[in-house]
Amino acid sequence: MSTQQAEPESQEAPEDPEMKGAESPAAEQQKGGGMVDEQAEKEAELEGETVHIKVFRYDPEVEGKQEPRFDDFHVPFTKGMTVLDSVMYARDEYDSSLTFRHSCRQAVCGSDAFFVNGKQRLGCKTQISDLEQPVRIEPLPHQEVVKDLVVDMDHFYDQMHAVEPYFQDEDTPETDALEEQRQSPENREKIKMSSRCIWCGACMSSCNIAAGDNEYLGPAAINKAYKFAMDDREGEEIKEHRLRILEQEHGVWRCQTQFSCTEVCPKDIPLTEHIQELKREAVKKNLKFW
Repeated sequence: MSTQQAEPESQEAPEDPEMKGAESPAAEQQKGGGMVDEQAEKEAELEGETVHIKVFRYDPEVEGKQEPRFDDFHVPFTKGMTVLDSVMYARDEYDSSLTFRHSCRQAVCGSDAFFVNGKQRLGCKTQISDLEQPVRIEPLPHQEVVKDLVVDMDHFYDQMHAVEPYFQDEDTPETDALEEQRQSPENREKIKMSSRCIWCGACMSSCNIAAGDNEYLGPAAINKAYKFAMDDREGEEIKEHRLRILEQEHGVWRCQTQFSCTEVCPKDIPLTEHIQELKREAVKKNLKFW
């Protein structure tokens, strides 16, 4: 049985006019650690309990499993458990046929994007304790399901490659005269967020335009094009070439600024802002003054 000591009464310090309206260091520390404390409380509540997850199942190659369904699993909770941890436990302990993608488990590879409780999320980044139970885990919407939580990503990769996601420089010197191509700190800061994309496909899955227009490049591909189009190390000729790709009928102008892609991005990339900036660049390119 644990005992709890009574806390001593605090004495109020005389008010400092210069500090009026400012938070004390202790208050600021408490404010910054609020989310950590809340997370710890949720985990403490679940400690020793089981987590109820409902996992989408579908296998077109096995008779009797060709009709989509949900399977229920009750997984023992452990501190820091993620959605990926829970489905891995279900696979290892209950049903070895449960199929999903995962690799690095550190929110870098983008392999384990799922539709969790109605939102696109990375399985390895999403804490079970933050979710309402039962936790409903499904494959990404608007993608063809291959098996269980695995979707066909070929179309997504095709759109990514369509924007030529590699550095190009028409002014590159001959091999024997190559020099380091330096980038200014300001330019690096400008494109820094766009370079965080991990090709998970969450943004594409959340986009209503991409769901209805199979030729739309999509937010991930446009963001990848932004990274290179805004890089000062590429010349104006290459930038204009990229903008011609992006201003086509199924490019940036199909975006309706719904911010759904930005809301689900696990790397917090301002995708919608990047798309709007590319629209402005396309307009400036076509302006003519006589």
